[in-house]
Amino acid sequence: MLLKDEVEMLRRITLFAGLPPAKLKLLAFTSDRVLYGAGESLFNQGDIGDAAYVILSGKADVLVSTPTGPLKVAEVEENSIIGEIAILCNTPRTATITTTTPLEALRIRKDDFLKLLADFPEMAVEIMRVLADRLSQTTSELTEARSRAQRVEA
Repeated sequence: MLLKDEVEMLRRITLFAGLPPAKLKLLAFTSDRVLYGAGESLFNQGDIGDAAYVILSGKADVLVSTPTGPLKVAEVEENSIIGEIAILCNTPRTATITTTTPLEALRIRKDDFLKLLADFPEMAVEIMRVLADRLSQTTSELTEARSRAQRVEA
């Protein structure tokens, strides 16, 4: 794919929509385009967070380890950003990402990602919105699960 095509793909992603064309071009140039087949892992829970990924096409499951085995907690698809928590919080990966279809993603190295956030605060605000949405969804699901557990106990 040509650099201009990658820039156009990035422009369509909400997170990067406000970036100037020159910065999008630099991001496309410094990032790695990665391809995965169905059933492959982008990264595993507990890995060191060295990059964030923007899904350009395809779908993947977000899995967390439990005593009874992996638990699917979400599904991500085109235009989703994943892996940002480990970068922002300097913690190991909080989940395993396993593709369910062939997947194409842009791998943005930690240093490049953090520089973008510093240079473009509006991008940091968008990341906060994404994380807040995820927290809200998780809270709703936890509330529902606890409610079901209480009904079973009663």
